[in-house]
Amino acid sequence: MQNKEICEEKSVNEKNLEVFNRYFPGCLSIENDNQLTLDVGRLKALLGDFSEIKEEGYGLDFVGKKIALNQAFKKNHKILKPLNESTSKHILIKGDNLDALKILKQSYSEKIKMIYIDPPYNTKNENFIYGDDFSQSNEEVLKTLDYSKEKLDYIKNLFGSKCHSGWLSFMYPRLLLARDLLKQDGVIFISIDDNEAAQLKLLCDEIFDGNFLSSLTWLKGNAQNDAQYFQNNYENILVYAKHVEALSLNRMTSKKEVKVFCENDKYYYEGAGLSMGGGDGGNLENRPNLGYTFYYNSMTKDIKPIMDYDKEDAKKHTDIYKDNIELIEKGYVPIRPPKMGVGNGRWKWALEKSLTELDRILIKKSKNGYSVLRKEWVDKNQVKQNENGEFYAILDKSSPARNVIENIGGGNGTKEVNDLFNQKIFNNPKPTKLISRLIELSTNEGDIILDFFAGSGTTAHAVLESNKSDYQKLSEGGG
Repeated sequence: MQNKEICEEKSVNEKNLEVFNRYFPGCLSIENDNQLTLDVGRLKALLGDFSEIKEEGYGLDFVGKKIALNQAFKKNHKILKPLNESTSKHILIKGDNLDALKILKQSYSEKIKMIYIDPPYNTKNENFIYGDDFSQSNEEVLKTLDYSKEKLDYIKNLFGSKCHSGWLSFMYPRLLLARDLLKQDGVIFISIDDNEAAQLKLLCDEIFDGNFLSSLTWLKGNAQNDAQYFQNNYENILVYAKHVEALSLNRMTSKKEVKVFCENDKYYYEGAGLSMGGGDGGNLENRPNLGYTFYYNSMTKDIKPIMDYDKEDAKKHTDIYKDNIELIEKGYVPIRPPKMGVGNGRWKWALEKSLTELDRILIKKSKNGYSVLRKEWVDKNQVKQNENGEFYAILDKSSPARNVIENIGGGNGTKEVNDLFNQKIFNNPKPTKLISRLIELSTNEGDIILDFFAGSGTTAHAVLESNKSDYQKLSEGGG
């Protein structure tokens, strides 16, 4: 975003009315009292048949929800002014984050790939008090929301206390605006503790409308031997997508040492087994063509995959196989998928694939007979040899991210900040490695990241570290 003043933008309500009138002309009118009136009959006629307008249903309701919604859509009269001239692509905004989000929406609507926030937790140890601006004239608020003066005063007093309604009313407009800033394939991470986790999930379920991804568990450590009932050793990180269908998260990579074997001048390590695990997916009755037999000769190491049962019988929970006596008399042993409960098991590969890639089949003696594994080929240049003459390789392994984050202690964040400032400035800042993990999972080069509860600046620190790491990889020719 360019460093320039932004003013006189249309409110969200005004923009929504323009869109509504464009597609549903004649459904809205302004009556004598200058209030908008919706012609429900005309709207239903334009839309066609649908159920009656929903008035009640499952969801989260709280005192002040209408005012909080009004805060998100109320026209913003603030401007953004640069404190100094800068060519940096990074922007640090000082001020009320509700105002900042409204300003950002003008230039960054649907352009943010990843949002991370660590909002106040609304606990007895937090100094959180709901402080949004109610300077909009009382008459305007009463007129807009149809509240009595007594109810409005009650709500305003409620927001000054540490209660669920006050905290939710603080979060609601900010999360609504945050969703508008996310790209179609964007994602938001929200740190929270148990005190508001349940309420926050209901709120986000409404705002992000079925695009919940996960509740990550961050095992932050911090032993608390003086806890009354349970030690609080973890925090939640709620994860929502703008649109699940458009989202693509990065797989997490790690280094893994594997033992390597040499065969006919080709190198491999032992991969996963070919038999399916438990559950309905592992039963032969669901995939009746995947229960063939590997006939194996332990002397010659010869392997013959053969279909030796009637596929129509595969749905029966009985012994369906017919041994190939000729092969057995020649020293071959029949190896079949392990049973799944009372049913027959199955392989992951079809018979045709096993025949085509027979050189990848590895059969090993096990305590229950034999196991069928697959060989994973390794480039010769990756293979090393230890002092015992054994081959090994260090490989990059990738997998979907786990919903448990370990080995990043909460105390690391405090130490990082204390080392920078030689004193304690922030309570419980998040460690840089935690945010870096989320950035690695959800972003790629050129993506824009937002944190509108900047606090100790951990997210900005993590972004700079990520950029530094990417630059080093490029300098070293790593991509």
